[in-house]
Formats: sequence, C-alpha cells, structure tokens
Amino acid sequence: MSAPLDDAALLVAELLARRWLPRQHPKVRRALIDADLWSTVQDRLAQVGLRLIDNVHADHVAVALLRPAESAVFGESGLNSHNNVDLPRDAVSLLVVLWSLIILPKRERQAARASGTESTGQNEMFKTHRPLPSAASVSGVVSYRSLLADFGVQLGKKTRMDGNLRRLSNHGFIVFRGDDITEGPLLDLLLDYDTLAPRILDGALSDVLLQARAIVPAGDPDAEPPAADDTADDEQPQDSQPD
Repeated sequence: MSAPLDDAALLVAELLARRWLPRQHPKVRRALIDADLWSTVQDRLAQVGLRLIDNVHADHVAVALLRPAESAVFGESGLNSHNNVDLPRDAVSLLVVLWSLIILPKRERQAARASGTESTGQNEMFKTHRPLPSAASVSGVVSYRSLLADFGVQLGKKTRMDGNLRRLSNHGFIVFRGDDITEGPLLDLLLDYDTLAPRILDGALSDVLLQARAIVPAGDPDAEPPAADDTADDEQPQDSQPD
C-alpha cells in the first residue's frame, strides 16, 4: 500500500493535471504564504525538470520547463524556433497583439490603483499603498470585430484568424466572452513582460497600438463598447468557443 501524499505532492499533482490553478485555490494560497511548502513544491518540480511560475499581476499559477531541461526536451531546433507550443507564425503574431492590447494596459491599471493615483472620490489624510488589484478586475477586453477590422488583413483574414484564436484559447492564453476576448490563465504568466514590453513600447507596434480601438476596461460600467468598423465582417467568429 502506497504512503499518503503530502501537501506538496498533492499540489504538484494537481498542477500537472490541470496545467494551471487560480491563486485563490486553497493549496496555492497556502504555498504562497508558507515558504517551506513553496520551496518543497519547487524542489519536487525541479526533480522532473519543471518550475512553478507565479506572477503577482496574474490570477493563476502554472508550471514550465526549467532552462536546463529545454534543450533536452526541444533540442536545438526547438530552442531556435519562434515558439515551443507548435503555434504557426501568424498565431504567434496574433498572440503578441492580444498580449499588447490586454496585458500592457492591465499592468498600468494595476500599478495605478495600487499606488493610489486613481481617484477614489475621497481625500485621504495619509497616502497609503493599496493592495494590487486582481487581474480580473482590471484586465482589458478586446472586441473580436475591432480586432478583425484592425488586424485581420495582416493576420490572415477572418478564417485564418478564427483558427488561430481557437488555438490560443485551447492553450489557455485567451478566453472568449461572447464576441469579446479576455485574458486567459497563461497570457500574463508564460510571456515575459520585462523582455516583451520594451520591444513593443519602443518598437514598430507601438504606433499601431495607439490607433487600436478595441480595449475596454473590464468591470467599468462607464466604458462604452468599441464601435464596429464598417469594413469588418458582419459574421460571428467561426469556432470562437474552444471544444
């Protein structure tokens, strides 16, 4: 008869089975405040070439390969590839666009609310730092119709873009809410903000993003949905919901 699993083993097993877990999951919450449990989980994962990924700006945690394990798993050709989840190049381009439209504004809102720079309607006697808001409360929403109108031509038009959106959804990068696209569990975990953000903000995509009209703050009752472009396809997104 096998010995009962401890908390670290149970958390590792659940992470491997589900791919990601919310930060509010009881085992994850305990690991985030229990340094010994956190260290044990990381040690157990490291034994099989994995590491636990946590980001205070995201609402989930996940696992990924350790750097030394990447070459053994993917080989040199895999490491030199533009991605290691078998996404076609236009799907990677779409992923970067969505990351830019959703994560960059979200990070700004989180930082602003945490530092108290956003108006609360009250005068405070002493300046205080508020807790970092959850991703769900400040994450942007991208209109499918506006995305198609603004980037459809560059990203393969409707049929191709719909297929790539479905791929990104199946991988956990995005979530569909009707005709809107929102942040998935892995969008702010598996893409390196410190590396990607400067390249986008200082690169050619910055001018394109300034013209994008697709971002609406989640949970903002005063925000108006983006108007659909007259040139956009009036059809609903094909395969917009994951299987």
